[in-house]
Amino acid sequence: MRLFGRHPAQHRVDGAPYRSRYCVPLLPAQVRGRRFRLTRLGRRGLDPEDVRRFLDRIALEMADAQEAAERAHQETARIKDALRRWQSEQARTRDRYALHR
Repeated sequence: MRLFGRHPAQHRVDGAPYRSRYCVPLLPAQVRGRRFRLTRLGRRGLDPEDVRRFLDRIALEMADAQEAAERAHQETARIKDALRRWQSEQARTRDRYALHR
């Protein structure tokens, strides 16, 4: 897959698409304000290649956002679980201490 006619998308070891540090995420205003080139003479409408490249970029951005949200959800679940275990351990310790008084 080519983004903006440059290089094919590469993938990191974890399967996520590789992006150079120069690839700045799209802003909503950029998506709303995007204008596509018209097709060449003799054809009507927008340039399909231009539209496809833009949609490919949006799809990558959405995939990144969904992966980040999933990672955040997993981290939240992990932290909540650790907090519950810690609270249970503290309660047991408090109860044992109270029995020995």
